[in-house]
Amino acid sequence: MIDSGKKTELVRGLGLTAAVMIVAGSMIGSGIFRKPATMAGQLMSPEILILVWIIAGIVTFIGALTNAEIAGMIDATGGQYAYFRKMYGDATAFFYGWSILAVIQTGSQAAIAYVFAEYLGYFLKYPHLPQSIQNFSIYIPVVGSIHPFIEFGTKAVAILCILFLTIINYLGVLLGGIVQTIITFIKIASIIILSILLFSFGHGSFSNVYTNFSIPQNITQNIFVLIGLALSGAFWAYDGWNNVTFVAGEIKQPQRNVPRALLFGTLIVMGVYVLINIAFLYVLPVNVMAKSPLVAASAANVIFGSNGASIISIAVIISTFGALNGSILSTARVQFAMSRDNLFFQSIGKIHPKFHTPHISLVVQGIWSCVLVMSGTFDTITDYVIFAAWLFYALGAFGVFVLRRKMPHTPRPYKVWGYPYVPAVFVIFSVIYLFNTVVSATNEAAMGLLLILLGLPFYFYWKYKSKKTVSNL
Repeated sequence: MIDSGKKTELVRGLGLTAAVMIVAGSMIGSGIFRKPATMAGQLMSPEILILVWIIAGIVTFIGALTNAEIAGMIDATGGQYAYFRKMYGDATAFFYGWSILAVIQTGSQAAIAYVFAEYLGYFLKYPHLPQSIQNFSIYIPVVGSIHPFIEFGTKAVAILCILFLTIINYLGVLLGGIVQTIITFIKIASIIILSILLFSFGHGSFSNVYTNFSIPQNITQNIFVLIGLALSGAFWAYDGWNNVTFVAGEIKQPQRNVPRALLFGTLIVMGVYVLINIAFLYVLPVNVMAKSPLVAASAANVIFGSNGASIISIAVIISTFGALNGSILSTARVQFAMSRDNLFFQSIGKIHPKFHTPHISLVVQGIWSCVLVMSGTFDTITDYVIFAAWLFYALGAFGVFVLRRKMPHTPRPYKVWGYPYVPAVFVIFSVIYLFNTVVSATNEAAMGLLLILLGLPFYFYWKYKSKKTVSNL
């Protein structure tokens, strides 16, 4: 049995500000610096581009509103995992937690760390291994051949970043929360300052932002498909909004602060994203923006000249560092909660006697994220689980209806505004999005489900082990 005495309790050391910064900091990563150009190329209309960012923000906000009710009534470390357990039982909760650890969050951490290392490489020259070592490959069915030693310098720095932030969060949730708060304040401020500078010194024109909805004919013919593709890019930039629920057990007054953090954090990010996209368009017409993969660097070049790329590289380094810290801090609590419920390795549910953190869970998560960095296939893997992630988003939102029926008398410090219509909108949107994914990306959707189902034998093993333990008591 795991000792639940004072020395092995998690510490409620995170206040409202830290919780808001976990929400905002987990969302603002590399996406806002990389996705706008792709989305501009898909839509070729500045007005529709801004509308897509607003629509994605509103949908995300509705998801946050819906989760806020559940977060207010269920105070538990593991957040969404614990919610699923109350809503649907152990099986759904396990497969959610399994997916989070196997690839959804760890794959995201690997990708974020890799982007961090790429941009740091703008200032540092990484060494390369001999070509004979770089040519080494491992074949994995479905995924294909991977080359773990290609771009080894970038991968090594990404791994060091993951390990460094894992150690920071190993030493205490308060320390991790302080780092998250400081970094998130810096990156929000830097995006706002960049926007102000672009408006003040960019010599642009608001005619770039409003073109009376002039849309090329080839775009008009496929407008709904292209909006769907652009929404995928925007949702990637907004992803991570529910990470704060994972650390609900370490937040002060969680019934009050977790819902507020979800709402405030999402609104802040939505405002920042819309502002910076308008600023990009102010100095770069949409057709120019579409041809600028690193659109932030292109925009910064307008006012900073050749130093623009350096400035944006620093901004991306700070942004990805903060997003990675937020993900590492929060995600480790999911497998920790699973262990406490006898649905995962018992050792992962241990708490450090001095630092009061789920130290083994953090270490396991960190090691697996590093493995995904070395695989070099994390972008492919995360593509596979987009379907799975949205499946769980839909289930989470529908859970509001389930809990209203199953737990009608449980106190709800916050009730979702516009019930039942607001959560229904999110569920319907999610179902449409999932259906579109099945039709347009059938292989990726199938692989996402396959990765989830790979946890099936582990689930039956831990359920069997749990029952055996109970029968022996």
